[in-house]
Amino acid sequence: MSEDGSFLRDLDEAVSRGTPESRKRALWHTTDLMIAGSYSDDEIWTFGEVIGRLADEIEVAARSHLAQRLASFDRAPVNIIHKLAFDDEIEVAGPVLRQSKQLEPYALVANVCLKGQTHMLAISERKSIEETVTDVLVTRGDQEVVNSVVRNNGARFSDFGFLHMIKRAEGDSILAEQLGLRRDIPRHVFQQLIAKASDDVRKRLERERPNMLEQIQSTVTDVAGELQSKFGPVSRSYHVAKRVVTTQYRLGNLNEESISIYARSHKVGEVTIGLSLLCSLPGDVIERALYDRNRETLLILAKSLDFSWATTMALLFLGAKDHRITAQELKDLERDYGRINVETAQSVLKVYQSRKHAGDTASDTGRRPALAMQ
Repeated sequence: MSEDGSFLRDLDEAVSRGTPESRKRALWHTTDLMIAGSYSDDEIWTFGEVIGRLADEIEVAARSHLAQRLASFDRAPVNIIHKLAFDDEIEVAGPVLRQSKQLEPYALVANVCLKGQTHMLAISERKSIEETVTDVLVTRGDQEVVNSVVRNNGARFSDFGFLHMIKRAEGDSILAEQLGLRRDIPRHVFQQLIAKASDDVRKRLERERPNMLEQIQSTVTDVAGELQSKFGPVSRSYHVAKRVVTTQYRLGNLNEESISIYARSHKVGEVTIGLSLLCSLPGDVIERALYDRNRETLLILAKSLDFSWATTMALLFLGAKDHRITAQELKDLERDYGRINVETAQSVLKVYQSRKHAGDTASDTGRRPALAMQ
């Protein structure tokens, strides 16, 4: 280290005595030497100190050229890469922000927080972007940055990032469509996007993502059958449950408390009929939500009714195999439930209602009427 210190002191003197042209020649010579050779980490660090001091003395065009050369050099000194990335001039910062593998996620997050939109745009064009970086880009970025991120297949989105993009996409048909076209978009996020999208965007996404729409439709519009297999539409218990719950509903006494009591008592018929009435959905849709291994639809229905977590948990246990849920799964479900917005869930419910009722209108008139309409 003493030899390095002596060398750097000598360099300081050379830099102070040299001409701009001589300093530039020294910079390119040092850079060429570093890229062409095979050096230890300590030696690379020393190269970084030399290049950094020389770079302080050159104009923007030369710093930009330096950034372009080091951006693709995987062993570029971290200290000089950081210096270039935080340069105020985007011509200098841009190449390393877009390409350098030497920039850790924390440095990119700091760059987003400290610099401007042009720096963010450069980061949004990286080949791969960690979730922590994407989160701050979609929060702080302007429309151009956000659209760039959503088009970047190498950008990874957290649940927070996706849900924030749903908000950003309201009133922005281009962003909504780009978000809906992402192959990594979770189904429940796609449902929320469809619920909020304009008719034109919804139609385009239906054409472009038929498989995703089929998954949603399978949850919303599957043919009735499971309800009958559980307790039979013609059984005495079914008719009794239907009469009691419907009477409660007509008197205005069917509410979260009664649904919770039914669920805790393992009264599947009463829960199914009650939720069918409260959600204005057919019973087969409600029962499928109760028993589906994917619990997203049940969470959305419960949230649309603004049920507490305690009531929602009772519904989850009711539909779980042997009424058992692991502690970790329950923790994950509670987290997911907390992330769903009531207004958004109600928008999704309206989509369920419109699609199911449209299907009922076009279906065989001899089919058993929907519970909610009886």
